[in-house]
Amino acid sequence: MTRDLRRKGPVPIRYWALWWTALGLAVVLFYVLLTPIWMGIRVAGWLAAKRPG
Repeated sequence: MTRDLRRKGPVPIRYWALWWTALGLAVVLFYVLLTPIWMGIRVAGWLAAKRPG
């Protein structure tokens, strides 16, 4: 038995708020925390490769 998806109605505001909150936290986690760590690891690897020896 399948339901007609056109009859579901609008999404409640609380779900939109939850979605945008989760998306905002994910953006902060990725761009503010993980990107500088990733760039630091890349720079450390680049410097290690440049070292004579």
